[in-house]
Amino acid sequence: MSRSEVVTRKSAQEIEYMFESNQIAARALSLLRENIKPGVTTEKLNKIAHEYILSQNAYPLFLGYMSYPKSICTSVNEEVVHGIPSKKRILEEGDLVSIDVGVIKNNYCGDSAITVPVGNVSELAARLIRVTEESLYVGISKAVCGGYLGDVSNAIQTYVESHGFSVVRDYVGHGIGRKLHEPPAVPNFGRKGMGIKLEAGICIAIEPMVNAGRYDVRVLDNSWTVVTCDKSLSAHFEHTVAITENGTRILSKAQ
Repeated sequence: MSRSEVVTRKSAQEIEYMFESNQIAARALSLLRENIKPGVTTEKLNKIAHEYILSQNAYPLFLGYMSYPKSICTSVNEEVVHGIPSKKRILEEGDLVSIDVGVIKNNYCGDSAITVPVGNVSELAARLIRVTEESLYVGISKAVCGGYLGDVSNAIQTYVESHGFSVVRDYVGHGIGRKLHEPPAVPNFGRKGMGIKLEAGICIAIEPMVNAGRYDVRVLDNSWTVVTCDKSLSAHFEHTVAITENGTRILSKAQ
């Protein structure tokens, strides 16, 4: 393992800094959920989140990250991740929209995502949202001291596929701390007992991206937005978690 691939373990104080950033992300997501309805543009959601994060003496982590142009990601229907907010994208009844929010404060990062139905959605869309969120918590339940990263990955994959859906292979979760993306990569597929052994102080962002159809994806011409190749619906949920000797702590769960 090279120096750049070393998985860092965070101190109790570092985890508290991360908790603060993640709580801002969680509250931003709650605020956005309240504002998601037919007729709202994804740019308006971006503005709401941007202003709220700044009001908390924090900064929207995604803005300018690798030249990303907005403060949040808004991915609608067949868009998997990295959808760019736009005044032209007006949410319609029956859509589902995935919102990914990143925050940095005190030089530590927070990262969380949810998928929200817009008004009344199809039975398939509602089931996709439910299974994706449930798979996140199934994965989190395996993120414990003494376990392996592959236990998390396998649990998510097994749960999703048992419901007839597929997990995206090209995009995965990640370690997090002072940087948004740190080692280790956290796939949503894999074998039990594989990967790094999980130890106290390791912080990871677990984020199942689940498609109603096949797992194949492609990137649009804007170089950011990832969509399903078969145009099937996709959902995305994410929590940042800290593995501790006293159990797994979900830093981005609103408290």
